[in-house]
Amino acid sequence: MEKILIITGSSKGIGRYLAEHYLDDNYIVIGCDIQDTDLSHERYDHHNLDISDEAEVIKMVKKASAKYKQIGYLINNAGIASMNHLLLTPYKTLEKVFKVNTFGTFLLCREVSKIMMKQKFGRIVNFTTVAVPLNLEGEAIYSASKIAIEQITRSIAVELSANGITCNAVGPAPIKTDLIKNVSDEKLERLLQRQAIHQFGELEDVANIIDFYFSEKSGMITGQTLYLGGVF
Repeated sequence: MEKILIITGSSKGIGRYLAEHYLDDNYIVIGCDIQDTDLSHERYDHHNLDISDEAEVIKMVKKASAKYKQIGYLINNAGIASMNHLLLTPYKTLEKVFKVNTFGTFLLCREVSKIMMKQKFGRIVNFTTVAVPLNLEGEAIYSASKIAIEQITRSIAVELSANGITCNAVGPAPIKTDLIKNVSDEKLERLLQRQAIHQFGELEDVANIIDFYFSEKSGMITGQTLYLGGVF
């Protein structure tokens, strides 16, 4: 049986790495991103869409389901960050961050779960951040959008468990991607010193956790959030 994976934010960064990682592992990968991609592979389909647009998400999932007859895996990787002091954060930023990070994750979970429930199997992995437990200054909106994802993860893990579907979250330590390119070296160093492991994460570290969540042997693992770097 072929392994069909949907991954959001697949054009660059962690999402691009994961798309290639699972293509190498013989998955069929359906990527979606607001941006175009130069990733070309016989088992890769790319969809340009805004994941916070309900109609676009429904259309994409229906199209994927009609083509492949199943969807067994979902990675909600897409996200945007806001790193501003409370007093310098406009309402539009609040709205945009929650629409992409939280609403987008919810919509993909809801629509893909409909397919997974019919086949009585599914693996969902959502993305959170170490900014949640570390309570980082300047990241109130970003971390709030992610802690909402953690609660969504726990709640739907319960709702979907009877259908053979697991839902878990991963919170990467800082990784050198575009998401942190505008963060000062001084701030990043302070963040690393708050981890038990004082170093940047690697893309392979994230893939390792998702591989674990995806494993057929991980059917009893659901509703969990795992932070990397020794953050508690």
